[in-house]
Parts: sequence; structure tokens; C-alpha cells
Amino acid sequence: MNKESILFTPATIGPLTLRNRTIRAAAFESMCPGNAPSEMLYDYHTSVAAGGIGMTTLAYAAVTQSGLSFERQLWLRPDILPGLKKITDAIHREGAAASIQIGHCGNMSHKKICGCTPISASTGFNLYSPTFVRGMHQSEIAAMAKAFGQAVHLAREAGMDAVEVHAGHGYLISQFLSPYTNHRKDEYGGSLENRMRFMKMCMEEVMKAAGSDMAVLVKMNMRDGFKGGMETDETLEVARTLQNECGVHALILSGGFVSRAPMYVMRGAMPIRTMTHYMPFGWLPLGVRMAGHLMIPTEPFKEAYFLEDALKFRAALKMPLVYVGGLVSREKIDEVLGHGFEFVSMARALLNDPAFVNRMKEDEQARCDCGHSNYCIARMYSLEMACHKHMQNLPKSIIKEIDKLEYK
Repeated sequence: MNKESILFTPATIGPLTLRNRTIRAAAFESMCPGNAPSEMLYDYHTSVAAGGIGMTTLAYAAVTQSGLSFERQLWLRPDILPGLKKITDAIHREGAAASIQIGHCGNMSHKKICGCTPISASTGFNLYSPTFVRGMHQSEIAAMAKAFGQAVHLAREAGMDAVEVHAGHGYLISQFLSPYTNHRKDEYGGSLENRMRFMKMCMEEVMKAAGSDMAVLVKMNMRDGFKGGMETDETLEVARTLQNECGVHALILSGGFVSRAPMYVMRGAMPIRTMTHYMPFGWLPLGVRMAGHLMIPTEPFKEAYFLEDALKFRAALKMPLVYVGGLVSREKIDEVLGHGFEFVSMARALLNDPAFVNRMKEDEQARCDCGHSNYCIARMYSLEMACHKHMQNLPKSIIKEIDKLEYK
């Protein structure tokens, strides 16, 4: 191992110490039919923990039923705690820490999934879903913030060492932060200070519930990824607020807006044929096949694609920062850590190879075999997330599309 690398040294996030600097990112697994943990979710996170990760993060758990955007998504509630405890116990036996991402999807849902008209900062229509959206009443906002705090209490009961609050990617907290989705005329809209008000309420409840024994991380956008969304001048203020006023223990620096710039989050192209292949038969796959490339435009992929923006945050902040985005090699990970980031976070690399962290420990030239064709993302909307390199008997049309989209 390179003596100058800190990759395999312990590091702390608030009250929590990780055995190394790696975190399994909170990428949605789609492994929770009935909104509850499954054996598949257990097997996957156990394999990542056994593969050497410092901390693995279960994704993304809705704090209320109205926060669900997928049928196969976790809904954090008391009756699923035994299943979650089974997973955290297994993770701990492998020497890793366990975290759970908590959030609310806001407008990214349908009534048939979330049980109500989807809510957001403002009333409107979400073309990406597509669905009409109702702006939240003031009377609902404080109760929603308390739901975030209650989710932390449940996470503790489930044996989690940390919680990750999702305040990015165009979900509910992000919908309040962004001028693209927040058109409110009250104290929750307009100025950045007003648009941060809901986030600060949620974080007050989260930090109170976390107490002195749970680590709190926040995933946030550095850019929304399109004209009219948040840019770094405002997001740096959000980050400073989370550090100085909210007292969170670490930030995960991401970007993108699922309802407007989804590939800004993940980069590369969305394999439309693959996506529609796994959808139930009906009008939706036909519409996606015809208009998908217009709705989900390609964003070029390169290793560590968020690094340029993330360095601005590293220069402006004193708190621990987690770099995420396009890490597939030991060489690039060491480079990122060398820039002063305390942790690195990966998702697709660990879907491709759950033991990637252990492999990097043995080989300074280690590189995972993920080609960023985004097959796993396209499949995730209908079935569990999986790497195409682990699949057998794929249709020739999908193989052809994947080969065309693989990052060379």
C-alpha cells in the first residue's frame, strides 16, 4: 500500500469511527417489496460489509408513507425494525458501520404509491412522474420536520450507527431549497434564508434525536444541474448553514435534480431500451421509448466528475466532507483523498464488485469493472438494482445497447 495514502486509516464522523475512509453510497437498491427489508437487501449489504467497506448505507428510506416514490422502497416504520436489525447485526459482524438514508421524495411519486396527491414546496405538475403536485400547507411543515426526527429514533432502534439526511437531488428538502420548485410567497419561499427554513427545521429535529451517539450526514447538491436551479454561490451558503448553524457531522457533496436533470447525478446515458424492457406492458414504456432521450438527456461521464465543484466546498468548509461521483479506481480515490476529503463514497463500483474495497487494499492499481452504461439504473425502476455483468441470458437488444453506452 502507498504509505502516503490515508485510504485504509480510521476516521471519525461525529461520535462514529470508521475502520477506513470508504462509504457505500445511498444508491436506491429497489430490494424492498412491500416497503420492507428483504433477504436480497440483507445479502447485498452483508456482502459489501464483508468486502471491506467502512460504512454501508441503506437507501433511501421514506420518513412517511407520503414520501415513497417507488413500490420497492423502504418506508421507515416500527414494524420493519426486526428486519433492519437483522441487517445491521450482520453488517457489524463484518466489522463495518451501518447507516440509513432518510428522506421524503416530495413531488417524485404517484398517488398509487404514496397514498395521496404528491406534495412539494409549491403546487404544480411534475412531467417526469407525471403527476399533479400539491404545495404543502404551513400546518404540515412542522409535522414533516418532526417525522425526520422520529425516523432517527427508529434508525437507532434498528441498530444504525448513522443517518444520512437526503437534502439533494430534487427531493422534498431540495424542492424547498431550489428556486425551480419553490415558488412560495410565505416565509418558506423567496430568499435563500427563507428557502432554507424547512431544511433547518428538519435538521433541528434530526440533531436532537441523534443525541451524542449517532453520526449525522447530509447529502446536498453543489449544483442542481440546469439553468434556473441552484448554483454554487447559494449551495455554499447551504453548506455553511449545515456546518455552522445545524451542527451536522459531515456533508456528502452531490448534484442533480431527478425531475429535471437526472443524469447530472449519475452521468453517462440512460439506456432507454433497457429501461422499457423491464417495465410492465402499457402506454408508459411506449412513451418512454419515444421521448425518453429528450426527457433524460445524456451527461458526459468522466472519473471523479464532481471533483472540480467539490474542491470549492473543501476550500470553504472545515467539517468532514464525503466525495461521491464516478470513483472506479484506487488511483483516483487516493487522488481525491489527497485533496483533503475525509471520505469517499461509491455505489455502482460496489454493485459491480462488493469486495472492491478489499481488492484495493491488496492492489494499488485496482480498478472495478463498471463501465457506467447505467444498466443498473434503468433496471432499478422496475426490478432490483443489478450489474449487467452479473446477469445471464440478456436479450441481444440490451447487450447491443449496453456495449454502445459503456464508458471506454
